Amino acid sequence: MTQKIAISLPDEQVQALRRGVEAGMAPSVSGLISQAISRMDRENGLSALLDDLDRELGAPSEEVYAWADKALGLT
Repeated sequence: MTQKIAISLPDEQVQALRRGVEAGMAPSVSGLISQAISRMDRENGLSALLDDLDRELGAPSEEVYAWADKALGLT
């Protein structure tokens, strides 16, 4: 089901949405907003998962972060 709602946004954000549609990022402003909300939901879910893992296993050590940075070529 789809619902139509009205929202108010600053001019800059409306312009950014229109540029995104013009660039082909989505077929409409509504589609672009829907994509952004879906992305937010995925990120919130991932954040909750990471929080659960930290509680269950403990936070990664500095050594683990150093290894990851090296493996990713960040150092």
